[in-house]
Amino acid sequence: MEGAFIRYGFGVLLLLPTLRGLLRRRPSASLLRLSAVRGVAQSLGFVLWFYAMAHIPIADVTAIGYTSPILITLGAALFLGETLHLRRILAVLVGFFGMLVIVRPGFAEISLGQIAQMTATPLFATSFLLAKKLTDDEDPAMIVALLAVFSTLVLLPGAIYQWRPPTVAELAWLGLVAVFATAGQYALTRAFKVAPITVTQPANFVQLVFAVILGLVVFGDGLDPFVVLGAGIIVAAATYIAHREMLVARAKRRLAVAPLAAGDH
Repeated sequence: MEGAFIRYGFGVLLLLPTLRGLLRRRPSASLLRLSAVRGVAQSLGFVLWFYAMAHIPIADVTAIGYTSPILITLGAALFLGETLHLRRILAVLVGFFGMLVIVRPGFAEISLGQIAQMTATPLFATSFLLAKKLTDDEDPAMIVALLAVFSTLVLLPGAIYQWRPPTVAELAWLGLVAVFATAGQYALTRAFKVAPITVTQPANFVQLVFAVILGLVVFGDGLDPFVVLGAGIIVAAATYIAHREMLVARAKRRLAVAPLAAGDH
């Protein structure tokens, strides 16, 4: 709780120029409501992610997190009005099977770290879906700034309860996390504004490469072949979903352009 609170506190400081702009205009009730819900989902997911990072290899955390695009596909159908075709349903089931390969219930002991990351993933998916919804009317910088504010407020009670004075080194590392995470959040929100949300997700798969390298070189983590196999299954399922989304988007663009072209003649 304290680590996540400090990270988002630094995020608020980084985004103060954007927040000053928010104060100059009155934000809508819808913006504040959705941002508050997103702040709860994101901050709780981040705490669980912190816990998972401390207890299981970084590659495992990243691989389990790859179920997020699958959950986003379901959420986009349920809450954003996107059609859920049979092929999408089958891809979702394949992705879920990939997660089972990683955690191997009944064959290996499921650790608290794995449970934490499996719980964090749907919370992050909820946050992404809300971000996509907000990009219909709001500026990405404003969306990221409000996320930092509400996440900090949500985490404040828990941080106070378990507070201990952080060292200078811990503050420096958490400040660095805030810089990269805030920049990543802004870039991701910009992507949500210009592309279907399911199309943006496969870009996250490159994280596994960095996660495996960092785990081996920096943290001395072992490489579990079941993690690699399960991640491959999840990546294949989510990539298929994204490919289908791109084909649908292209078809819609062609249908939209055809009447205009006919009118020109």
